[in-house]
Amino acid sequence: MARNYATQMDAARKGIVTPEMEIVAKKENRTCEFIREKVADGTIAIPANINHENLDPNGIGSMLKTKINVNLGVSRDCKDYDIEMQKVMKAVDYGAEAIMDLSSHGNTQPFRQKLCKECPAMVGTVPIYDSVIHYQRDLATLTAKDFVDVVRLHAEDGVDFVTLHCGITRKTIEEVRNGKRKMNIVSRGGSLVFAWMSMTGEENPFYEYYDEILEICREYDVTVSLGDACRPGCLADATDSVQIQELLRLGELTERAWAKDVQVMVEGPGHVPMDQIAANMKIQQTICKGAPFYVLGPLVTDIAPGYDHITAAIGGAIAAAAGAAFLCYVTPAEHLALPNVEDVHQGIIASKIAAHAADIAKGLPGALDQDNRMADARRALDWDAQFKEALDPEVAKAIRDSRLPEDDHSDTCSMCGKFCAVRSMNKALAGEYIDIL
Repeated sequence: MARNYATQMDAARKGIVTPEMEIVAKKENRTCEFIREKVADGTIAIPANINHENLDPNGIGSMLKTKINVNLGVSRDCKDYDIEMQKVMKAVDYGAEAIMDLSSHGNTQPFRQKLCKECPAMVGTVPIYDSVIHYQRDLATLTAKDFVDVVRLHAEDGVDFVTLHCGITRKTIEEVRNGKRKMNIVSRGGSLVFAWMSMTGEENPFYEYYDEILEICREYDVTVSLGDACRPGCLADATDSVQIQELLRLGELTERAWAKDVQVMVEGPGHVPMDQIAANMKIQQTICKGAPFYVLGPLVTDIAPGYDHITAAIGGAIAAAAGAAFLCYVTPAEHLALPNVEDVHQGIIASKIAAHAADIAKGLPGALDQDNRMADARRALDWDAQFKEALDPEVAKAIRDSRLPEDDHSDTCSMCGKFCAVRSMNKALAGEYIDIL
C-alpha cells in the first residue's frame, strides 16, 4: 500500500503511527503515541530510507536506549570488501544499531548497495568522501552540483542517514586561520570541505545548497546527520570558539530541516576533558532544540593510542548519561590504522558497556533487567545463565573454560576456589557445613 506521508517526521506530524514507530515503541518499552510525539518534535529520529529493503528500525533519542554506530569501509591501503562485510556481520551480531560506510577507495557503490540490501542495521555515509572517488577527479575540479548529485546517489542506493558538513563556511576559514587551535580541523569530511573552499574561493556547497539537499532527503526519507567539521581533535581545543560557532550554525540548520519534515541528528565533539562533557551536551540540547546528539567518544585523554576504545567508553558513558543519544564506536586502532575484525569487536563491546551504563543512570524502562538477571545467576553460581546475560558471552565462557579450578568447578572459579564468598554465604544461609581446606 502506498505511503500517504513523505518522511517519518511528516507522518508523525500528521498523527500517523508508522510501522517503524511501532517497532521502535516495542523495543523501547514505550507507547506508540510517545514515539510519534517525539518524532514529530524532532527529539527522536528513526532513520529509515524507503529503499533500505530489510531494515530493522531503531529510534535515536536521549529518552531511548543509547545506540551504537560502527564505522567501516575500505581505504587505498586496506581494500578488501569481503573483510569489510565480515566486520559488518560481526558488528550486527554484537548489537550495533548502525553501520557507517566510510570507504575512500575503489568502486564504492556495489558495497554500499550490498549493505542497504543485506544489512538490517541503519546505514550511514559521508557523501563528500565518495565524491572524489565517484568522479575520479581531483577535489578542486569538482563543482557544487557534483557534491549534491552524490548525495542523491547515496539516497537512491538506500542510505538511511548522511553526514553533511554544512556548518563550516567561508567565515570558518578565517576563524581557523586566525585562531589558536593545536589541531586545526581533524574531521576528514570537514578538512575536504575546507580544502575545496580554500582552492575554489566558493562557499561550502552543503551549506549554500542545503535546501536542495533537504528536498532529496525528504524524497527518500534520509536523515541528515549534521557533521561537526570543527570538533576538537585534542583536549586543548575542546569547547573553543570555533566549535561553538559551528554549533550555532548547526542549530539554525536543524530548524531548517525540520521545517521540511526532514529528520536530523547533530554530531558532537571528539576529544573533551571529563569535566566539560556534560556542559557540551547541555549546550547542544539548548542550541539544537533537543535534536538527537551523536558523539565520537568523546575521548577523555589524548595519550592512549592502542586503548582509545577505553578512553572513548569513559567519555561515551558520561555523554550518554548527560543526554547524548548515539555513540560512534572507537576501536584500539583509532589514530593508528584501519581496524581489523578484532579491533571492531573490542570497539563495539566497549561502546555497548558505555551505552548500557548510561541507560541505567538515566533510569530507562527495563535498563536494569539484564543486570538483575545476572545478579540472580551469580548468586546461584549458574555459569550458563551468567554467560547468557553477558554482553560478550563467547569471551566470558572462553576465559572461564581456560582457567577452571582443579576441583568442584561447578560452583567456584580459579580466583577464589573454596574461598568463594558466594559459595560460603549460600552454604551458611542454608545451614550447611562450609569446607575450605
